[in-house]
Amino acid sequence: MRLVTFTDGMGARVGALDSSGAVRDITAVDASLPRDMLGLIASGRMPSIGAAPVVPEARLLAPIPRTPKNVFCVGKNYHEHAKEFAGSGFDGGAKDVVPPFPVVFSKPHTSIIATGEPILGHLDPTGGLDYEGELGVVIGKGGRGIAKADSLKHVFGYTIINDVTARHLQKRHSQWVLGKGLDSFCPMGPAILTADEVPDPAKLTLTTWVNGEQRQHASVSDLIFDIPTLIEAISAGITLEPGDVIATGTPVGVGIGFSPPRFLASGDVVRIEVPGIGILENRVA
Repeated sequence: MRLVTFTDGMGARVGALDSSGAVRDITAVDASLPRDMLGLIASGRMPSIGAAPVVPEARLLAPIPRTPKNVFCVGKNYHEHAKEFAGSGFDGGAKDVVPPFPVVFSKPHTSIIATGEPILGHLDPTGGLDYEGELGVVIGKGGRGIAKADSLKHVFGYTIINDVTARHLQKRHSQWVLGKGLDSFCPMGPAILTADEVPDPAKLTLTTWVNGEQRQHASVSDLIFDIPTLIEAISAGITLEPGDVIATGTPVGVGIGFSPPRFLASGDVVRIEVPGIGILENRVA
């Protein structure tokens, strides 16, 4: 099932996308369902589209407009991307091309926007705006010290993240939060594909286009640190909660990897697709 958060004249609530892409109001047929995504995830209930009515005026919000904590992000987690990033000076002076352990940073919830909302490019005054298409993992059952073997039991579903980055700010501050955590720099969506639909997330693929030109294409199986490893590493000392999101890293093909770099400009459209989840598309304002 593809679950969404949407709004219309009756306020924000959870819904589901049917096979045609229409939004159906699952709360209309079961008033006991939580109206917000975090509540639904925490409840452990799996709704049914059933006779849920179509909402013709629905506008999609981010699936989780405000995550319990900052969005967890992973840097340099595809082999070819780690190589294109090596020696660029944008990785905080790291010595290893392929990191020996997951490189984890975060984006604040104020950076989250929905598909169709504008990326506020003017917040990066340095002219180094970049895109990073990523698979996002949504935690269902929380916990601390989650073993790799049990990790996928804690996954509620999967979404798409664009880890938008101000490259020159990232380099200037020798760490990644200020270059990646600006308002609107975490497009998320359009939906959460529930884990029961994804028996093996490594078989998912991700493709990114900029103005219709394909820039990235990779299989999640190419991750340096796979999803179970990331969940184990993050939860070792940080309690994961229902609705927490982990952005798993981006493949080769980001703007900084070209010579010269191909940064985003006003009016550019970034489109990211993971078959099964859908398409996340945002224009630079």
